[in-house]
Amino acid sequence: MATGHLYVTRDLGPEPMRILRNSGRELVVHPDRDLPPTRDDLLNGVSGAAGIITLLTEVMNAELFDRAGPQLQVVSAVSVGTDNVDVEAAASRGITVTNTPDVLTDATADLAMGLLLALNRRIVEADAFLRSGEAWSWGPRLFLGRDLAGEVLGIVGYGRIGEAIAKRARAFGMRVVAAGSGRTANGGVERMPLSQLLATADVVSLHAPLTAQTRHLIDAEGIASMKPGAVIINTARGPLIDEDALVEALKAKRIRGAGLDVFENEPLIHPGLLELNNVVLTPHIGSAGEQTRTSMALLAVKNALAVLDGQPPLTPVNG
Repeated sequence: MATGHLYVTRDLGPEPMRILRNSGRELVVHPDRDLPPTRDDLLNGVSGAAGIITLLTEVMNAELFDRAGPQLQVVSAVSVGTDNVDVEAAASRGITVTNTPDVLTDATADLAMGLLLALNRRIVEADAFLRSGEAWSWGPRLFLGRDLAGEVLGIVGYGRIGEAIAKRARAFGMRVVAAGSGRTANGGVERMPLSQLLATADVVSLHAPLTAQTRHLIDAEGIASMKPGAVIINTARGPLIDEDALVEALKAKRIRGAGLDVFENEPLIHPGLLELNNVVLTPHIGSAGEQTRTSMALLAVKNALAVLDGQPPLTPVNG
């Protein structure tokens, strides 16, 4: 059994915390449930730790691993993406990195479809209009939006979540095409290069991981190649899109709208996005179903405890 405490960067909810407290291990838990630890708090908290359970808001890099010490065995991320973790630096120190795939697939696909519906049917605009108290009467052009049936959904990154949103989109009568690495497209999903997808799709939905190669995957040139009247949805990672280029295109109405759950400089929001009514914004809630978040936390807890008990983790990223 590993020596050293288990550092948890945020309260994970009743059931996951109960399991941790009953594990017999010394726990150090960041006391603020709503805000992440500062960098100094984080470095002090991990010092001497055998394991870390972290959220996507904390940067896990060589500095932190060295501060923790040679007894650190596992970094268990409560997320699918591990772009906040220097996986190579961890591996070079013999630290296992784990994540939580699968459990948030449906919740994230649901939100992507929700953003698409909100954009196409102008739900947020219509709600704000009624709340404004402005006098109105029904008319055939009032908040006229776009039907989903018959439109082309382009999925960039056809993994588990991409596959799940394809299933939902087909139920709405959409044609689905896909680009990027991932699963073999089936069920009528046509694979094509990204450039062709951007020129073809009425809706572009991003589900790729954030890597050095995918940062600004959708840049000014890519946005310019999109169909006039197209919309873009991002429930993956903010830096996949060049937000300066996106704001410029939205203001010029070269594309019709955007639904964003993630942001390039999160938690900061590009001020240009906040000024636009053809944008729907949510604060990184793709996995924010109650059951989903609990399942993610439980998997992260099981991964951490398995490694500390000398057992293989359930969902390793490295090793």
